[in-house]
Amino acid sequence: MLAIQALFAVAAPWLWNHFLQPHQRARLTLFLDPNQDPMGGGYHLLQSMVGIGSGGWFGTGLLQGHLTLLRFIPEQHTDFIFSALGEELGFVGSMLAVVGFVVWIWRLLQIAGRARTDVESLVVVGIGAMVMFQVVVNINMTIGLGPITGIPLPWFSYGRSAMIVNFIALGLCASVGRRGSQGPVRR
Repeated sequence: MLAIQALFAVAAPWLWNHFLQPHQRARLTLFLDPNQDPMGGGYHLLQSMVGIGSGGWFGTGLLQGHLTLLRFIPEQHTDFIFSALGEELGFVGSMLAVVGFVVWIWRLLQIAGRARTDVESLVVVGIGAMVMFQVVVNINMTIGLGPITGIPLPWFSYGRSAMIVNFIALGLCASVGRRGSQGPVRR
């Protein structure tokens, strides 16, 4: 294990310098210090953090966020929807959204446990992992804990293809849940 870690320790700087283009390196490190380019690549993140912070505990009210209304938060209907949510509903509303996702995942795990076959169980767990990955990456992106990516927040962000995929996945989970409640588990 130490040999593998030493290999990665030697290879990582070489890959960083020779494999990535300068603009790719800047994008990966911009989330660590968005003030490097406050009017360029760091603008989204800075405005997102200001928007979330200005929401306070209870927010400014639905459709009452100043940064949201004046469009200071870019892409607020897609990638940065959590910023608008944080500004308008505050910390409490944002946490309710996160708790809603956690409860939904808990329910998926219950459905996976009652699935009739292992394949159905794995499909439900995979869908839960897919959604939670999107949630974690999107929220981390908007609060500055991860690099900015184009991953939407499921069922909140405007994006037709992501919405269709999420609803199909939800339908598959509902089908597995219905089949699991119809009779005994057969493996």
